[in-house]
Formats: sequence, structure tokens, C-alpha cells
Amino acid sequence: MGNSLKSAQFLIESRMREAACGDADALYDLGMVYASGAQGAIVDLIEAHKWFNLAAMSGSTAAQACRAEVAEDMTAAEIAAAQKAARAWLQVARAN
Repeated sequence: MGNSLKSAQFLIESRMREAACGDADALYDLGMVYASGAQGAIVDLIEAHKWFNLAAMSGSTAAQACRAEVAEDMTAAEIAAAQKAARAWLQVARAN
């Protein structure tokens, strides 16, 4: 289990750097990691929705579909939290 968590952390960190540069594929990949629990990551639909939302805003049509699919399993409060997290991430990314 320890190796899968390290693998997940490595995947997240490497894609996070690219996401910070506005890479829609990296944003989408982060959404997939959190939506599916890839590489041993913990499934987190709020995080998944956040990253899919950011990827969709960067032009990813696949992210738009995934965001809608994830939203089907979320409450309105969870979606609002994901949207708030996406806005916060954008503010930090733009400041850097």
C-alpha cells in the first residue's frame, strides 16, 4: 500500500506543476486521479470536480463530460465547494 500512495503522490505532484502552467491535459489528469483513485489516490469527488472544471475552462471537452458525470454523484453543497476550490486555485495560479 505504501508504494501505491507514493506513486499517487508522484503522479499528482508532477501533473500539478504542469497544471499550474495552464496545461488542460494535466488538469484533466488530476481530475481523473481523484475521480477514479488512480495510482492509489483516495477518491475525492470534490477534488475531481474542481480539476475537471478547471480543465473544462481550459477547453477540454472530455473534462466537461467528466465534470457532469462526477456531479451526478455529488450534492449541491459538494459542487459549490468544488467550484469555490477551483476559483481559489485560479487566484493562486494567476498570482504566481
